[in-house]
Amino acid sequence: MTPFRRQPARRRTTASRRRAVLASVPVVLAALTGTTGPTAPGTAGAPGAGDPYFPLSGNGGYHVRHYDLTLRYDTTTRHLDGTAVLSARATQRLSRFDLDLTGLTVTGVTVDRTPATFRRDGQELVVTPPRTLPAGGAFQVAVTYQGTPAPVTDPDGSQDGWIPTDDGAFVAGEPQGAMSWFPADAHPKDKSSYDFTLTVPQGRTAVANGELLSEHTAHGQTTFHWRETRPMAAYLATATIGTFKVERSTTPDGIQIYNAVDPREASAAAPVLKQLPAVLAWESKLFGPYPYRSAGAIVDHAPDIGYALETQTRPVYDSAPDLTTLVHESAHQWFGDSVSLTSWKDVWLNEGFATYAEWLYSEQHGGDSAQKTFDALYASPASDALWAYPPADPGSGKNIFGTPVYSRGAMALHELRRAVGDRDFFRILRAWATDHRDGHGTTAQFTDLAERLSGKRLDGLFHTWLFTKGKPNKA
Repeated sequence: MTPFRRQPARRRTTASRRRAVLASVPVVLAALTGTTGPTAPGTAGAPGAGDPYFPLSGNGGYHVRHYDLTLRYDTTTRHLDGTAVLSARATQRLSRFDLDLTGLTVTGVTVDRTPATFRRDGQELVVTPPRTLPAGGAFQVAVTYQGTPAPVTDPDGSQDGWIPTDDGAFVAGEPQGAMSWFPADAHPKDKSSYDFTLTVPQGRTAVANGELLSEHTAHGQTTFHWRETRPMAAYLATATIGTFKVERSTTPDGIQIYNAVDPREASAAAPVLKQLPAVLAWESKLFGPYPYRSAGAIVDHAPDIGYALETQTRPVYDSAPDLTTLVHESAHQWFGDSVSLTSWKDVWLNEGFATYAEWLYSEQHGGDSAQKTFDALYASPASDALWAYPPADPGSGKNIFGTPVYSRGAMALHELRRAVGDRDFFRILRAWATDHRDGHGTTAQFTDLAERLSGKRLDGLFHTWLFTKGKPNKA
């Protein structure tokens, strides 16, 4: 994610912000099923995944292998009709389980095609299947729902989820917004493949993740079928709708590019989006092969949003991005999307890495060196917000998109680079993205990797730059 800015560096320091085949899932299933969060004694799945900042995000007792979402949205009335079919596996003997869903009216729930009992409890949709599900057993839950979706307000005062626009909807779910438009196990620890069947008024385009499989118009409505086969966290799903100009191409190495751009942003966006294939090629050399088969951008005209988000395979921008933002959101495809966090406390692994990718791009393309950018930030007084809290321990959900997570997180990586040298530093970045591809990572795993590959003891450096409040002394 990148918060609102028109110059490099500071991100989301105010309430305004700007981001910038099922067969694949079993590869990481073992890791996923061990991280679905704590479960209460007995057979009821826990109502949350145990995240310290968002305790009700996600759920316990099961892992969702695949989401099949069928949505119809009227851009005039802003009414949504949805059916979500979740193919899951129970990780315990399960008499009851929760799904994350807020604001919409549920009209029916079935488990394995048999009607199930359900009730609402805040953001939890509590489902009791007609019979207890055995541990390790596969099951399918289908939820039909309807209503006017509304965004979720985050602890920092900003909004995410399904956000209406003048011609459709800007759909960006970090950190909580997925539950505003589909029932989910909505913590990043649970990653799944997705199908999206999206029906909108003729003349509108609905854009989701992965590859566009079909597009069909009949009776004044157009239906788009998208599929993302690689594991994806719920917050990275999108179904952005608008009046878009679509451009499609294929890179020399076979990545399908799909760009959807609001005509009001087209002239400003064109020169930047033209550079996307080159940016992806450059990042692939540094971080390893691009993790997906498709890429692109959704450039909306949504001046009240204030951020861009790295929705998997196809980031969504609230306006025409600058090149720095494009580099940032593209880097997230490795750091944040392919390698996902296990706790929102570790969000620096997403944002610090994407920010440092900006610094590296500048350094290698005729701009400021990473050291110069570091020095300019370090010159900030001790009272500056940059030093307010450590990047790997921001303290609460209110702070996870603050300056320390982005800029000081990048500074920590630069200090690591200085300590181990370029050869080992770039080996570490590439190994991190490769070893955890399609999975998850923690700060402890990253620091252990850095020490192992460099052969150096780095606990002091990481303690100072990742976990200590205040302005560090220069080494």
